[in-house]
Amino acid sequence: MEIPTTRPTLTPDDEGYDEARRVFNGMIDRRPARIVRCTNAHEVAAGLMAARAEGLPVSVYGGGHSVTGSAVIDDGVCLDLRLIDDIAVDAERRELRVGGGARWGEVDAATQEHGLAVTGGRVSTTGVGGLALGSGSGWIERYAGLTCDSLLEAEIVTADGRIVMASEKENPDLFWAIRGGGGNFGIVTHFTFRLHEVGPIVLGGMLLYPGHMAREVLAFWRDFVTDGPDALGSGVALITAPPADFVPEPARGKPAVGVIICYAGPLDEAEHVLAPMREFGPPAVDLLQPMPYVAVQQLLDPGNPAGMHNYWSGDFLAEFPDEAIDAFVSHSQPPVSPMSQMIVVAGGGVLARVEEDAMAFGQRQAPFNLHLLSMWEPDHAQDQANIDFTRRLVAAMQPWTTGNAYLNFIGDEGVGRVEAAFGPEKYARLQQIKAVWDPTNVFCHNQNIVPATAPAASTV
Repeated sequence: MEIPTTRPTLTPDDEGYDEARRVFNGMIDRRPARIVRCTNAHEVAAGLMAARAEGLPVSVYGGGHSVTGSAVIDDGVCLDLRLIDDIAVDAERRELRVGGGARWGEVDAATQEHGLAVTGGRVSTTGVGGLALGSGSGWIERYAGLTCDSLLEAEIVTADGRIVMASEKENPDLFWAIRGGGGNFGIVTHFTFRLHEVGPIVLGGMLLYPGHMAREVLAFWRDFVTDGPDALGSGVALITAPPADFVPEPARGKPAVGVIICYAGPLDEAEHVLAPMREFGPPAVDLLQPMPYVAVQQLLDPGNPAGMHNYWSGDFLAEFPDEAIDAFVSHSQPPVSPMSQMIVVAGGGVLARVEEDAMAFGQRQAPFNLHLLSMWEPDHAQDQANIDFTRRLVAAMQPWTTGNAYLNFIGDEGVGRVEAAFGPEKYARLQQIKAVWDPTNVFCHNQNIVPATAPAASTV
């Protein structure tokens, strides 16, 4: 978003302050004491050390897309990275260097000029930093791995104001931790990623089925993707059919099933591989076609506008038998809000072949990943009904979950949920690394990893 001011620091009385503090989730209404608009790592370090000298808590604004609203903090200092949004593509080396405040829409546009990509967010306004540090799930993860799997190097401002590099060769413990450990270990001002050949034209889009076919569609899709090639990226969303021209009028506003496809391989191969899926049914609406990869990356944008109220949760599934499908459908349809999206994403492929201990993020053998996204108009009177709806669905799916979670998909669910996301051994290692790089838990306004030798909510 554009902030209409040239002031490097915004306080509550300044023009542009209210716009600058807004985040994706309209339920979040926090008022920082000041918002420091940084343009480089040195300004980030200066802003951080000034906040620490005053005893003020800090938050980091990358893309502002986190459902917890961790980008902004009441009565503290928001270190705003949105001006650190430079993008440099080295097509020959197949590398991308990008600022921590950039968003995936701009990244995809730049890399696709060369037929290259790195796994990015499924909504183009997602910030690079939050997605990558939380691990990074996207449509091409089966083909190119998670976002963090392609990370080569990071420029990081540490809790004591130093600017360090982290890679396999330099500060390898820190590099291990930031690949899935979130923003717990420092403020990443620049990332360097390995790029992969993708597009610029892929076979992508959506197949839309009526809601009464949900069980049948999910069962067929489950079996179809289980044996699919790495290039097959896909998910199923239980949604409400939008009032759009492409939707038959009788179906508008009714429960529907959307199968989203992004095939990263050759087009002729894609047509053959996807033939069984598009012939199944057949769908009420077939929007699957050759299209630019950047268009696939924007497919979900219209259904995810900023400013709506959001409550999310998620789980990895150890299995997805017919009984689980029945529970998923019966607790998802109809939703409280027509804007809600209950999504199942297929795992496997490249992301499942990375060693479990290679980095902080694990959970790689789960065949499916749930993203339960409740969204509704910005009306607090509707909050509790939508939250309760999501929690009932979470509870219904528990018999088939791994006990782990993808942190970028969940809300503020407590320290126990964060520990469970990593498992006890990895969480203990992350605590030890946190104790080295942030012993007093300066970076605690997040899915927090408590340092091994510090209290849970220290700010200085």
